[in-house]
Amino acid sequence: MRIIALLLLVMPAIIATYGIKLMRDAFFGELTVIFFHIIIQFIIGLILFIGGLAFIGGFILHRDRKRQLIKGGKNNRYRS
Repeated sequence: MRIIALLLLVMPAIIATYGIKLMRDAFFGELTVIFFHIIIQFIIGLILFIGGLAFIGGFILHRDRKRQLIKGGKNNRYRS
């Protein structure tokens, strides 16, 4: 079960890394065969990067809320 959970976190990281690679290649003018224009390659890379980052960030936020580690709200233990 832990291997499945690990794969669920590794796959978005790989997707975000590929998005960074696509944006870098578009910035330096190297067109990948799949895309027919550099601007489209950059936009797809940006979408992949933001999507992977959002998934990992959402997972961490969900885990912290579940363990009640988020500041604010009605159960705020940091309230003065």
